[in-house]
Amino acid sequence: MALQCGIVGLPNVGKSTLFNCLSNAKAQSANFPFCTIEPNVGVITVPDDRLTKLVEMCQPKSVVPATVEIVDIAGLVKGASKGEGLGNKFLANIRETDAIIHVLRCFDDDNITHVDGSVDPVRDKEIIDYELQLKDLETVESRIAKTQKQAQTGGDKVAKMQLDVLLRYKEALDQGLPARSVSFDGQDEQKFARELFLLTNKPVLYVCNVDDGSAATGNAYVEAVREAVKGENAQILIVAAQTEADIAELDTWEERQEFLAEIGLEESGVSRLIRSAYALLDLQTYFTAGPDEVRAWTFMRGSKAPKCAGIIHTDFEKGFIRAEVIKYDDYVALGGETGVREAGKLGIEGKEYVVQDGDIMHFRFNV
Repeated sequence: MALQCGIVGLPNVGKSTLFNCLSNAKAQSANFPFCTIEPNVGVITVPDDRLTKLVEMCQPKSVVPATVEIVDIAGLVKGASKGEGLGNKFLANIRETDAIIHVLRCFDDDNITHVDGSVDPVRDKEIIDYELQLKDLETVESRIAKTQKQAQTGGDKVAKMQLDVLLRYKEALDQGLPARSVSFDGQDEQKFARELFLLTNKPVLYVCNVDDGSAATGNAYVEAVREAVKGENAQILIVAAQTEADIAELDTWEERQEFLAEIGLEESGVSRLIRSAYALLDLQTYFTAGPDEVRAWTFMRGSKAPKCAGIIHTDFEKGFIRAEVIKYDDYVALGGETGVREAGKLGIEGKEYVVQDGDIMHFRFNV
């Protein structure tokens, strides 16, 4: 499923360091602005203890985990919406992503230059917010000029609906609020809103990049960010990017766990970030499990059984008959599919079944 999270932020906040930890695709990392010019794309495996357990139980010939695409995008500076720095390139790249991981510098280090000369994550956040909002305002005002004429002549109901959506967005953006702060009840309004592809309508995860000593509890910078985003319907994640880079250099799982324990963490920030990115894209996982293969399949939250079947092969969706569903907890507790069948816990579901995260599926179809 080709959905992408874009890592964004001002230059020198730790984006590329973090991306390097996430992916084998190494982004250049240097102590000067714009060292990342072309977006780097990494296909990242999603950590999932359920997959590990299914592999342990099935002992399959092959294992296929879920993945998510992460894109490292060039740093942005003031004036990007007007083409300053790499602004136009940045904005074009971010428009192509489905969600935003916004990295904020929340550490002091005199050896790492800040593009604005001082550390202030709230100011940094506002710089990027402002540039994205300006670009969205430009998009909305351009559409209003065209739609207004249609709405005023001939009683065009569709144009009137679109104008209402656009005016509500303009009102929010004029107040310095992101487009995602505006919601619509009607399906037509929601569809039109999505088709505008506004930059500030994308879901966002704020990643506070802290020093080693703040990885477990955060710091004053993190608290300032929490206060700044509390009305935004956005998540915050604390990660020490340089510490994650050190962890990535260790050879064994045991060494990495020992390192994490020393700094008061149960798991790496990278693992938490990958899972958060997966959830940010509104993605969930169902499994197929057997002696040949255990596989994690990615689907959009709320998808029905035929749609999920089509992820395996389009014929499965076209000829869908029914889905055999085993709940993950039942599969583990009853020792696998045979035990589930004997206990009468196998669910037979039709076309209206909404697949749940963790379901173990087998599709029946006829083409």
